[in-house]
Amino acid sequence: MAMRNHYDVIVVGSGPGGEGAAMTAAKGGRRVAVIDQDAEVGGSCTHRGTIPSKALRHAIQQLADDDGRAEADYTDLTRRSEQVVQSQVQLRRGFYERNHVDVIAGRASFVDAHCIEVAAMNGAHHRVGAERIILATGSRPYRPADVDFTHPRIVDSDTVLRLKETPRSITVYGAGVIGCEYASIFRGLRIKVNLINTRDKLLSFLDDEIVDALAYHLRERGVLIRHSEEYERVEADDSGVRVHLKSNKVIQSDVLLWAQGRTGNSDGIGLEAIGIETNERGSIVVNAAYQTAQPHIYAVGDIVGAPSLASASYDQGRFAATHALTGVCDQRLVEDIPTGIYTIPEISSLGATERELTARKVPYEVGHAFFRHLARAQIIGRTTGMLKILFHRETLRILGIHCFGSQASEIIHIGQAIMTQPGEANTLMYFVNTTFNYPTMAEAYRVAALNGLNRVM
Repeated sequence: MAMRNHYDVIVVGSGPGGEGAAMTAAKGGRRVAVIDQDAEVGGSCTHRGTIPSKALRHAIQQLADDDGRAEADYTDLTRRSEQVVQSQVQLRRGFYERNHVDVIAGRASFVDAHCIEVAAMNGAHHRVGAERIILATGSRPYRPADVDFTHPRIVDSDTVLRLKETPRSITVYGAGVIGCEYASIFRGLRIKVNLINTRDKLLSFLDDEIVDALAYHLRERGVLIRHSEEYERVEADDSGVRVHLKSNKVIQSDVLLWAQGRTGNSDGIGLEAIGIETNERGSIVVNAAYQTAQPHIYAVGDIVGAPSLASASYDQGRFAATHALTGVCDQRLVEDIPTGIYTIPEISSLGATERELTARKVPYEVGHAFFRHLARAQIIGRTTGMLKILFHRETLRILGIHCFGSQASEIIHIGQAIMTQPGEANTLMYFVNTTFNYPTMAEAYRVAALNGLNRVM
């Protein structure tokens, strides 16, 4: 594809946010270029984060289903995920080609507010300019300066998939979403797992009952969880890694996976020279239209911080590009974005938690459906988990949906479709009066609705 020097819109980064922005701008009839430092499109989501880790998780789950155990070579399993990554890359490359978007491989840095210099992988440099620029450079794992990430036994979520052999034991430092997912994945391979949590409970943004279920399940499978701990120093040698905690404990394992937050990829691209500031975690401050301090420069996705979800990033890219093209955009991210956490079993959540409703003094009630009671769950051998519906006692309006168990991230969308309806369409009675296929996991909604209705009748 011929290289132009000037475009209507330049997008920096080809992850979900960049893709959403580029596709919207291209379909709006603009000349568009995407710059990405990787040789292939897709960003961290496709190459180092969401796609490979979830493919690995599925391979481990499938292995356990096939023969009742999950003992396999870790590197063999990660090679399976590479096939999915390549399929996704090919698919996304086709999007850019069909929409006549130039894809430029190299590292971008601002020369001035409308000009970007691209350092190509072969050492060449060239400059491109645009009327509008959208930054979607994503984020990377946070690495404290006193931890030696050059040591082969110390990895983060970007490098853990490159381990050369299957460890016998692993310490996961950080019990957020990534930490809990990988603790579950490695324990699925019967690897000894130490999960160190700097807080007093796991995933405190979730409903307490779901958190308790996750903690119980992880411990039941053999994960050793240590709450309210902080590291003092980390030592690594050929024999393993030792994490010295401030509580005077020493945790030893073959490998350390550092999973303590992420940093925005905002350094080294010349933002200071054009008056765009970032916070201590590298996030760029934007307004409601995703404009930075330079109104013609937008930022979307992980680079602007929360919610840091691939699904939300794609929409942010679409909204920013619409504003860049037209000067207006009435669309906003929905208030309630579903959360998918791919532990084994997985978790998905939407709306308010019991803790939040109690603090707001909302009169609510709870409806439960335990998977062990569902015929479909019994048939497929997925009886661990539950669906939980929170609803207003008087209006029966659905206030929150929380699911723990197999297919939770799929199941949640049935409730989402109803919960987001206006007025009386969003009530518990929809699930009471709807006929569900039998047997299905979706039937959990009817079971939970009837359970909740019995509490208020």
